[in-house]
Amino acid sequence: QVQLVESGGGLVQAGGSLRLSCAASGSTFRVMGWYRQAPGKQRELVALISRLGSTDYAESVKGRFTISRDNAKNTVYLQMNSLKPDDTAVYYCSAGDSFSSSNYWGQGTQVTVSS
Repeated sequence: QVQLVESGGGLVQAGGSLRLSCAASGSTFRVMGWYRQAPGKQRELVALISRLGSTDYAESVKGRFTISRDNAKNTVYLQMNSLKPDDTAVYYCSAGDSFSSSNYWGQGTQVTVSS
């Protein structure tokens, strides 16, 4: 059974940093990453990373967020710096076979950035 378990969310002031982690079990995946959903908005891509290290970022987070993964631990990370109130959302870990499809989702972790 596949499980994605996220951790690291919380409340931070604007300009601060947080690091999210997502540990996968039950399978390994070519692509892992993060999406987010703010209240009243659709879920959107934040960042994805392949097993070999290729990455894809949303324009809104480029230069501020860094995605990485430890294949040995089957874990993906999201380092979020220079956080803004607009980054407030529930962040979901994703895993799948390609950059265009996510087959599995975590339960989500809340990130709140205060102004």
